Amino acid sequence: MAMLTTCLLPSCSDEAPRGDNATISEKKAPADVAGTSFVVDTTESRIRFTGHGVGKNHPGVFRLSSGTVSVNGNQITGGHFVINIRSMELEEKGGIFDEKLRPHLISGDFFDAGNFGSARFEITGIRPYQRGSGDSSIMEGANFTVSGNLTLKDVSKNLSFPARIELDDRQLKAKGNFDIDRRQWNMNYGNDKTLGEKFISEKVNIRLDLEARKS
Repeated sequence: MAMLTTCLLPSCSDEAPRGDNATISEKKAPADVAGTSFVVDTTESRIRFTGHGVGKNHPGVFRLSSGTVSVNGNQITGGHFVINIRSMELEEKGGIFDEKLRPHLISGDFFDAGNFGSARFEITGIRPYQRGSGDSSIMEGANFTVSGNLTLKDVSKNLSFPARIELDDRQLKAKGNFDIDRRQWNMNYGNDKTLGEKFISEKVNIRLDLEARKS
């Protein structure tokens, strides 16, 4: 168990991934949806997460159960996505990762998949990404700022992050790379610096890779 908590949520490689700092605020009203629906390709889309501790990281992937994006002309007007928490796969396989780490991550200490098998993201707004003085997004080619309500473990918070979105009349592709504070969704396990090498950072890196096609 000591080995497990030392490695938890954080890949046993020593450098944490870097992402844009997502802005987190209270839940907001969803965007008014209008236009044509693009249906998320759940085979090609995924959400990669990496938490980290002292000298270690553990990346994993969630799949989407469903999702749609509404497009009016060349403007995204809204959308929502259902994330399958039970689909979690760790990139590291075998031994302690399958037998101890994954069960711990889907337990009540973290995602609590038994009670909250899915999470939801609902777009509240999309605006052109504007670089300020000294502002450079880690997401190469970022052209929009996406805002939406993330509901996880029955807690809804609004988060905003830079994204690169490519859109034509048949297909949409979106990528993002940002960090969130897991404590905002009542995931506090291990976030105590007195734990020393067993400390797990509150920061979790999220890499979004989304594809959707005109229905």
